[in-house]
Amino acid sequence: MIKIGILGYGNLGRGVEAAVKKNADMELVAVYTRRDPASLTINTPGVPVKSTSELDTGKEPIDVLVICGGSATDLPKMTPKYAAMYNVIDSFDTHANIPAHFDNVDKAAKEAGKVGVISCGWDPGMFSLNRVYASSVLPHGKDYTFWGKGVSQGHSDAVRRIEGVLDCRQYTVPVAAAIERVKNGENPELTTREKHTRECFVVAEEGADLARIENEIKTMPNYFADYDTTVHFISAEEMKANHSGLPHGGAVLYSGTTSDGTNHVIEYRLTLDSNPEFTGSVLIAYARAAARLNSEGVCGAKTVLDIAPAYLSAQDGAYLRAHLL
Repeated sequence: MIKIGILGYGNLGRGVEAAVKKNADMELVAVYTRRDPASLTINTPGVPVKSTSELDTGKEPIDVLVICGGSATDLPKMTPKYAAMYNVIDSFDTHANIPAHFDNVDKAAKEAGKVGVISCGWDPGMFSLNRVYASSVLPHGKDYTFWGKGVSQGHSDAVRRIEGVLDCRQYTVPVAAAIERVKNGENPELTTREKHTRECFVVAEEGADLARIENEIKTMPNYFADYDTTVHFISAEEMKANHSGLPHGGAVLYSGTTSDGTNHVIEYRLTLDSNPEFTGSVLIAYARAAARLNSEGVCGAKTVLDIAPAYLSAQDGAYLRAHLL
């Protein structure tokens, strides 16, 4: 059994917990929290909730720590810290900062002889694989990634960090006309703003400066500054009634040629009822890979691009060759 620890018990932490239950070779050992452990009730009976102070000893009996913090401020600190003690995995999704995050985790993991898998989910993650596969098979072509319509956990979390914000749901909305141009084989040059819009539903503290909050959202680098963004201020009751779900999805399209006049379009699409539960399932598959790699003596930071597919499956190579190859 692969012993899993979960750090953080928000939407993603609960998604990882649900994924562990679906994998017979996985065992949830503990949930770690910065809150008072006594205040937290989890969905897995008999599994302890512990303080991060216990995790900080470096002696917890886990094979892989799944770190479920936010990309804005948590993961840049947490993942390198705990990669110096345990095999770790995160879903860091600030694309522009992935190289620096990789280097920080790589240094810590190599010094400790551990594996640190970063930026694991569906984008970055599964979508990243499809961009590489398509561009490798069709080197003369162009990839297009569209997200949504759906709730972005990372962007919602970034807005919730703004002073005066109590809650937020941020929806990423693809521009339909842009998708059609790609599917028609036009190979358009599309700006970030032409591919998606962003829509924020925000619950603010009473008396908060709404104009300041809206400006901070719309000008936030790496998250909203490059998009047409609409901000709606709503009540907590309206948030609960109309925005309690966490659906998402999207598609990677690649348009390429193999000879003059011979065109090909590759499409990989996801339609997700629950963004955190699907992301948690991807994290758990790659947690299996992290444990296996480390047992073979591998150490350092890895991404989904570095890990062979067979390491993800609970089945052995003979089964995969007979049934899935």
